[in-house]
Amino acid sequence: MSDAALEQVRERAPDAGAAKRALPLGPGVDPHALYTAPGEVIEPGRALAIADFAPPSVGAGEALIRLAYRMGVSGSTLARPFGKPAKPRLLGTVNSPLPGERAPGVALRAGHFFVHGVKAPIAQMDFAPAAPLTPPFARTVHGFTWLRDLAACAPREQCTATAERILAAWLAANPKPGKGAPWHVENAGRRLLNWLVHAPLILSGDGKLRARALAAMEATARWLDRNVTKAPDGLGEVTGWAAIVAAGLLLPDGKPRRLYGEAGLIKALGELVAEDGGTLSRSPLAQIETIALLTELKACYRAVRRDPPPAIEAMLNLLVPPLLALTHGDGGLGSWQGAGAVSAERISALVAASGVRTRPLKEARQWGYQRATGGKAVLQFDAAPPPLAKHARSGCASTLAFEFSHGPQRIVVNCGGAAFAGGQVPVRIEQGLRATAAHSTLVLDDANSTAVLLHGKLGAGVTEVEIDRRVMPLGNGNATRLEASHDGYAGRHGLTHRRILILRDDGSELRGEDLLIPAGKTAKRGKIGFALRFHIGPGIELGLSDDRRGAGLALPDGSYWQFRLGQTGEGVELSIEESLWIDGQGRPQPIQQIVIQGLTPRSGGSFAWVFKKMG
Repeated sequence: MSDAALEQVRERAPDAGAAKRALPLGPGVDPHALYTAPGEVIEPGRALAIADFAPPSVGAGEALIRLAYRMGVSGSTLARPFGKPAKPRLLGTVNSPLPGERAPGVALRAGHFFVHGVKAPIAQMDFAPAAPLTPPFARTVHGFTWLRDLAACAPREQCTATAERILAAWLAANPKPGKGAPWHVENAGRRLLNWLVHAPLILSGDGKLRARALAAMEATARWLDRNVTKAPDGLGEVTGWAAIVAAGLLLPDGKPRRLYGEAGLIKALGELVAEDGGTLSRSPLAQIETIALLTELKACYRAVRRDPPPAIEAMLNLLVPPLLALTHGDGGLGSWQGAGAVSAERISALVAASGVRTRPLKEARQWGYQRATGGKAVLQFDAAPPPLAKHARSGCASTLAFEFSHGPQRIVVNCGGAAFAGGQVPVRIEQGLRATAAHSTLVLDDANSTAVLLHGKLGAGVTEVEIDRRVMPLGNGNATRLEASHDGYAGRHGLTHRRILILRDDGSELRGEDLLIPAGKTAKRGKIGFALRFHIGPGIELGLSDDRRGAGLALPDGSYWQFRLGQTGEGVELSIEESLWIDGQGRPQPIQQIVIQGLTPRSGGSFAWVFKKMG
């Protein structure tokens, strides 16, 4: 933000001097440093930029083959114009570096699918296209993602009977390409890739089933050739293209399909990922899925002793740092855009499998998450508009929310978990988990800062976020200062929400201030209801202070933190309420939240607060 714009904000802020005095800074700290410390102004976030990746460079002959295949000439005709089509077989055995989860694999061998904490008997599973499966079960059953878990739970010879039983049942219910969940591009692509990567589990036994499985692989690949661009979003299309490339590598006469698939995949990746490596859905789960897809695709190249296009390795190097930016001190993910707190073990295994060695990205400008660290503390801040409707899957109205951890303990969290709805998370609360109130930020008039719609989509609301990041002196040390504002309430209520977060370098203190500033030249009259919510991490015991202006936080590790509210107008109350947190397995956990609520003038207001480690 320019000095002139900053001065304009000061002039429009209600009693800016009182706001500064309300923030308990400690001795020897100049309150004006909050507004005048030198630093870098980050370009305002509007729409996420698109990274453009060109198709792999090929010679004239291969370019002609790729064009002919795209126009419908069969791969066998192009690969061997004067020979017979090759017999169905696999050209290599893939050694995937991605580990599965043992518990779901053990459940499969015992006769159950195990998805986000919910068991479903294999014998009672309806594999038909019209079966009313929840999204998590549809992805697992029709995408064959369970193969990775089954492979992780026991030696192969102990697992093939289970894999072949499920495969036979699925093929009986889906004898040919059709409609419904099995033939959504993403599910079909995920299924084909898993069949190819985990082929030893499903092709080692009965000869008739082996022939049917190979025929289904080729039929699915041909279907994807024609339908991959019909995916409803970028991640679905990337999944389809990755499966096409894998089929081109591992099925006979596949060179034309591989050339066609590589060009489509690189283009789709360029449209899925922003310049800083964040997916346009802003979802950590989409980030994980994209990294996993490319990692398994690299394993397919290794299986046939080919080098992948350089763009795939470049894309992996782009994707990993933003994902690491959303890890806390415990190594697990923060809860953003529908994700739950995915475990440290899963993240570390994914990054190790990718082969990328890097550090977390502090400023993901297009992806929109800011990361600050101090001592053992980690601060994550959503400083960008929500994803556009066409990219959103479990889109959340989370702008200016934050999460805060110290060591392995998460102190302030978001509820998260909307993408897990359909497991232990009831589908009926999915929209509530995507609401502004489910995030640690300010809510005005019980309304979302961006409209939360059905099917994971978002409507009108935040269109622009201004962000300023700088290092400033604070007491006996330094601090990272983040200041951001959004316009989500400007059109409806004439107010802009501005949030300032200041994290000490030793991690012992997080100070904040939330301001409501008139968006127009003339402030509206009257008052409006507001609520500041701080969802407190699992295992923390909360207690109100005697003066009801703060709360004590007793952490499981024996440490003690204090929350204090600065000076406010009359009628503002601090209370402790129940809340909900979704862990990395999709299991709801009861937690509590600190809530500051009341009425504030439509001319604006300011609310200062601090989390401080005691002792």
